[in-house]
Amino acid sequence: MSEQDEPQGRRRRRIKEQTPVQRALGLLVRREHSRKELTRKLLARGIEDDAALAAVERLAGEGWQDDRRFAEWLVRSRANTGYGPVHIRAELGTHGLDSEAISMAMAVFDGDWTENARDLVRRRFGEAGPVDLAQRRKAADLLARRGFDGNSIRAATRFELED
Repeated sequence: MSEQDEPQGRRRRRIKEQTPVQRALGLLVRREHSRKELTRKLLARGIEDDAALAAVERLAGEGWQDDRRFAEWLVRSRANTGYGPVHIRAELGTHGLDSEAISMAMAVFDGDWTENARDLVRRRFGEAGPVDLAQRRKAADLLARRGFDGNSIRAATRFELED
């Protein structure tokens, strides 16, 4: 019985084993990854060290993987979800990026950290912001946990409503 004679539900698909480059590309089309992260994910999927490193190197050479682009994406993404520069710098460091790449990605960000901190406080405490000392402390703790610096914390927890 040939494949054409088999009933519709009984056809077998032959899945070819993906190469390390194909697996890495599959990860990159979903979202940006750093070299370190992409290599780690390939190794976790059972790809040998040399093959994983070669695949990542090839994709980086062809422009599919770029640590600079990844760093800029991560800064924008984390800033838009309420994280501050201290947290973001630390996270970039865990992805194997050097201090120069981290500094460049932070410099490219065109947002205002103090305004981001104020927005987060407004979302948590309402338009009036923290109204008493206890709420200001809670807001300051929240911002510190989220990685904002002291100046941004002070500005965000002591802002006055403009008329």
